[in-house]
Amino acid sequence: MTLTATAKPEPKPEQDPVSAPRPPVVRRAWRKLSPYAYIAPFFTLFAAFGLFPLIYTAFVSLYRVELQTPGDMEWRGLGNYTALLSDEFFWTALRNTFTIGVLSTVPQLVMALGLAHLLNYRLRGRTFLRTAMLLPYATSVAAATLVFAQLFGRDFGLINYALGVVGIGPVDWQTGTVASQIAVSTIVIWRWTGYNALIYLAGMQSIPSELYEAAEVDGASRWRQFFHVTLPGLRPTILFTVVVSTIGATQLFGEPLLFEGSISGGISHQYQTLGLYMYEQGWGFFHLGRAAAIAWVMFVLIVVLVGVNALIARRRSRKEAGR
Repeated sequence: MTLTATAKPEPKPEQDPVSAPRPPVVRRAWRKLSPYAYIAPFFTLFAAFGLFPLIYTAFVSLYRVELQTPGDMEWRGLGNYTALLSDEFFWTALRNTFTIGVLSTVPQLVMALGLAHLLNYRLRGRTFLRTAMLLPYATSVAAATLVFAQLFGRDFGLINYALGVVGIGPVDWQTGTVASQIAVSTIVIWRWTGYNALIYLAGMQSIPSELYEAAEVDGASRWRQFFHVTLPGLRPTILFTVVVSTIGATQLFGEPLLFEGSISGGISHQYQTLGLYMYEQGWGFFHLGRAAAIAWVMFVLIVVLVGVNALIARRRSRKEAGR
């Protein structure tokens, strides 16, 4: 009698719950909801640290709130905004913001465009030069402003020493209105010119080389190539830098604060910007409601300036498209 061994059936491997087939309804729902799940962390952080502070600032701007007693809120409606319109220092800060913005933005972008045009050619050590362009941007605003404050010193500053060599008397860079605004604008120009130059350089390198070759065949010089090929190709990049520089000029705070170390922007508020004025009202005079109103005025001002820039660019593009 022979015994035959019966083979035991092998156990079926357990399916991975991740790789297990899903029902069609669940699969379709996951396909629809998965993109929103991927971007949910960004919008959650934006709502917590961007949208909520914006809305709460608008809410606080309608009340009288003091820093010592933030829980005691007295309804004022638009009183904080009307108080700003009757405050001469608000108009001084608004005017200073505009003049410093023009003095810093226009030379900065022009110089950045010229530097990018030079770096676009094959030069020796251009990689080092491109890297060196970012050094001012990487430098701390506090360190840069303190160094420039020493350079613009009235008695022992290097700038006045250089002016004395050519026969010009010493300039009080921290007291005069025009002089102090030029000094603050110089700090902004030094920090941001290289950053904008690299943005322009990236835009120049995206322009097709065939356009330059065709212009060279037609006998166009480098200057004509720059004005008729480079500038039209850089129009979207220039618009971007203008918008970003306008926003930065409206929010200017660190350079004027550290230039003399005063939140009033000088003895006669000669270089106090809207950012400094907001800080003075909120943390100098403890008027949080008025500081919130200033913040919203700055926000509306930025939206208006960006809208004007976009409108001008759109009209110019329509004119060129109609030619």
